Amino acid sequence: MNIQIEWLYKTKNGAQAVFTSQQLPAAQALMLVDDIMQTGRAKNIVLTDAYDSTWTLKELKKYVQEIASEPQNVTIYFDGGFQRDTRQAGLGYVVYFEQDGKAYRIRKNAFVDGLLSNNEAEYAALHLSIRELEELNVHHTTVSFKGDSQVVIQQMAGEWPVYEKELAEWADKIDKRLAKLGITPVYEHVARKQNEEADRLATQALNGIEIDGKKELT
Repeated sequence: MNIQIEWLYKTKNGAQAVFTSQQLPAAQALMLVDDIMQTGRAKNIVLTDAYDSTWTLKELKKYVQEIASEPQNVTIYFDGGFQRDTRQAGLGYVVYFEQDGKAYRIRKNAFVDGLLSNNEAEYAALHLSIRELEELNVHHTTVSFKGDSQVVIQQMAGEWPVYEKELAEWADKIDKRLAKLGITPVYEHVARKQNEEADRLATQALNGIEIDGKKELT
């Protein structure tokens, strides 16, 4: 969950102004609020989530304590590779997240056949990554999805229409899974170089190399 902070700041000579932060992860917002309050010059602090619901400082502290053991700050890179002559595809994704004060990375891939295009392989990779979120029990939070397929990113973001039936079906399944988990997706198109980890996983799947690993990051 992200929180926006609004507060009234008053100087020693009586001048005052209202400041508003960007949306911040709840734990980060809580740390900033504590720091702002230590100045002794902040008044009327208002905490608002992405759904325009307001929180008291006590409620936010309780929430942060409750979610401390749940995955947070989740970012997913996904990619799909497709061989047109065999209609075989390799799917790959990388999940970065934090949990219990530690950072982790999950790398997985899968081999599938019977798909119709590279775009469908990209959708299938995105869908597979969301199944990983279910396994991790990620829910009611914002997740960043990054891929090098401009078609998939723009279509899932609602910027481009989806005309192909098979792609529309994938998009619907993805939206339904995310809604069920209470996840707010943020889609970002990245260059292939920035997505090379997921791209490599997709290629390895096509070559019959299965990857399924989790690593704690320092």
